[in-house]
Formats: sequence, structure tokens, C-alpha cells
Amino acid sequence: MDYDPVKNRLGDMVAKRPWLTKVFYGLLQLLFLRNWYVRREIDRVIGQDSNRGNLKILDAGTGFGQFSYYIAKKYKGLRIESVDVKDVYLERARAFFDSEGLSDRVTFSVDDLTQLTAGGPFDVIVCVDVMEHIEDDEQVFRNFQKVLAPGGVVIINTPSDFGGSDVSGPQEESFIGEHVRDGYNRSDLLDKLREAGLNTTEAIYTYGRWGSIAWRLLIKIPMRLLHVHRLLIFFLPIYYIPIFPIGMLLNFMDMQLPIERGSGLLVRAIHRVST
Repeated sequence: MDYDPVKNRLGDMVAKRPWLTKVFYGLLQLLFLRNWYVRREIDRVIGQDSNRGNLKILDAGTGFGQFSYYIAKKYKGLRIESVDVKDVYLERARAFFDSEGLSDRVTFSVDDLTQLTAGGPFDVIVCVDVMEHIEDDEQVFRNFQKVLAPGGVVIINTPSDFGGSDVSGPQEESFIGEHVRDGYNRSDLLDKLREAGLNTTEAIYTYGRWGSIAWRLLIKIPMRLLHVHRLLIFFLPIYYIPIFPIGMLLNFMDMQLPIERGSGLLVRAIHRVST
């Protein structure tokens, strides 16, 4: 299934009104379990930094801009550079951030992570569900290392090879047609980061048993409906009435219980300083 056409239609709809964009961001943060994990990691990294008011953040592959918005609203003073290869996403986000009075702290620009031109040094890089779309991932990691300040942190969220992209077997195709890889092997990902000069300090699986069920209920089924016909969006509120509380409980359980293997990977790495 091609995911981007559905995302584009949703983006067009919510871009018409700032309040719709806020509602949309809120739904993304609630429905997608990855956002729960990433927000927790952002709070651990930024929230515990005594110098956070002076931090410079790179949102690498910002998409709709929801993580830039989360950081900008929660942590005052810091600067965020949000980049993406899709100018239409950036135009929508830029207009919304202007309406929210955040354009003095958040800038948007077209940038290809394999040829990253964003001017560092950055204290934190946030890269959420981007690397599975990029073939030359090793070049991206080298670029991250180049623009990170010494001791800077990169947060990467991506599918794993344990069912990432909703693939359960070697012959099954990815649910997301735009992915160039179904998911990362954790050891392989950590090796690539180390080769780029980034030392991993945390690497956990996400979307364990309960999170994977939540993904199917909260995201996969609705996305398939919207892929069939856009007017089915009016059916979704009825669908979510019984499903939403179940999905929230499953997401909460995934966050609280240990996960030995899951379909998602969340990695935190730091810029290794040569001695």
C-alpha cells in the first residue's frame, strides 16, 4: 500500500485551519505509539539538560512537523531547524507555525539527509520513521555526526526486522510501499552508527505484542479504509468509539512492560569525541 497519498490528503485537509492542525497533531501523538516513545526520549534528553534554553535542535525529516511543535511548545528558548525533502509538507508546517507565533524559533527548509546542508552544530537530532525510506543510510549517519556538537545526541526511531513495516514473513510485502527496507536488525544499526562515529547509549525494542495489536486497530485498518475511498473518513469516528480506549490501553501496556523483541526500534546515540 502506498502510504504517502493518504498522508497527503490528510495534510491538505488539516492545513486549511490552524485548529485542525492542532487536532491532527494531537491525534498523531495519541494514536501512534512511536510518538509516545519518542516524546519520552525527547523529555529525557532535552528536559534533563540544564542548558536546554540554548539548545539547537535538528528535526531530520520533519514530515507534518508534529515533533517540532511538541518541542517548541514545551521547551522555550531553544532553536529548531526542521528539514524534509517534501516542500509541500514544509509549506503547510511553516504556515501553521507562523500562525502560532513560533517562526522566530523554528525554521523550515528543504534538505536531503544524504546531502545534508543544515548548518550545525546541533545539540540534538530527532529522526523519526525516516531511515526506512533512505537507501544510503550510512551516509546519513555520517552527516549526522558531522553536524552534531561534541557530546550531542541523536534520537532515531525506525522499524525493526521483527515485523517492522507490518511484515511477518520473508515473502510478505511491506504495508508501507515507500519503504526501501522493512526494518533494521538492531546489531546492524548499531554497527552503522558506530562506524559513523556515534556511540549508542540506548537501543530498545518498541511495538511489542500489545503495541503491535494497537497498531493494527488504531492505524492499519483506518489507513486501509482511507486508501479505498477518502469519504470513508466520515466513518472513522464511529469506528474509533469502541476501538480508541482499547488502543490506548494497549499502548500504555507496551510502554510499561519489558519487550524482548518488537517491530520498532528506538535508539539514542552520542557524538563520539576523539581523544
